[in-house]
Amino acid sequence: MKPDKKVYVAGHRGLVGSAIVRRLQAGGYSDIIRRTHAELDLTDQRAVNEFFGNEKPQFVFVAAAKVGGIYANNTYRADFLYQNLMIESNLIHASYRHGVKKLLFLGSSCIYPKLAPQPMKEEHLLTGLLEPTNEPYAIAKIAGIKMCNAYNRQYGTNFMSAMPTNLYGPGDNYDLKNSHVLPALIRRMHEAKMQGAKEVVVWGSGAPKREFLYSDDVADACVFLMERCNATDIGEFINIGAGKEITIRELAELIAEIVGFRGKFVFDSSKPDGTPRKLLDVSRFQALGWQAKTGFREGIVKAYADYLKNVLKAA
Repeated sequence: MKPDKKVYVAGHRGLVGSAIVRRLQAGGYSDIIRRTHAELDLTDQRAVNEFFGNEKPQFVFVAAAKVGGIYANNTYRADFLYQNLMIESNLIHASYRHGVKKLLFLGSSCIYPKLAPQPMKEEHLLTGLLEPTNEPYAIAKIAGIKMCNAYNRQYGTNFMSAMPTNLYGPGDNYDLKNSHVLPALIRRMHEAKMQGAKEVVVWGSGAPKREFLYSDDVADACVFLMERCNATDIGEFINIGAGKEITIRELAELIAEIVGFRGKFVFDSSKPDGTPRKLLDVSRFQALGWQAKTGFREGIVKAYADYLKNVLKAA
């Protein structure tokens, strides 16, 4: 993939998709195709096929997905399974039908078994039971991996799959019910500070460990893969992560420090913890020559600045 090629970023307004667009623009790409949900319903097979027939993209990033935190995943289980299966199936099949040269499908670290060995290696896929709270989403993402691999084997396509760890950054979702833990804590801490509250409730015990990657870093990794690698170089899929983890309690403490909240935390153990640990083994990606650049504190400072500038301003 080179800057003069026609590139389609599915999900360009989301956390990852918007970061990929920024990275492409910084790299000199000018022919970037974008469509909002109102313009193109990715769950509509006919509409997606017509779009590919008309636009004829040469390279495709599949960053579109229905996403959310523990509450959303566990509550809207049918929606998460159906919509993600439809989105990825339509995009992958249309890419095959219309001769896309290379595709990158983005999944999630939740594809791994709940009790997978740590750090999680690519070969740990399908070696145990999934975490129940996000099983539908995980199944959809596993299906996307297998679909890309099947098309490569049967039709000789060049469709890659990459599994990023937990992501955060500009354009994140700060809805308290449906967001992931990091943006939810940024909002809770900020609101508690502004209201003079003495405590903030944090879901779960605070003991689970999580790995986080800044959105601009994952975008850089995605463009790295599309510019320098092929499906045969990475195998069935490859992990993208920072290679470091932090407990939810430590995360809450760090965000409180950055936001300026001076109260205490109340951990609500009636809420689910989710998977105990989710640390990715990123040695395969590092061996290709890529590594995350944004420090964790630096990334949260940038995310909080984006929340203050864009989210609160728009509210």
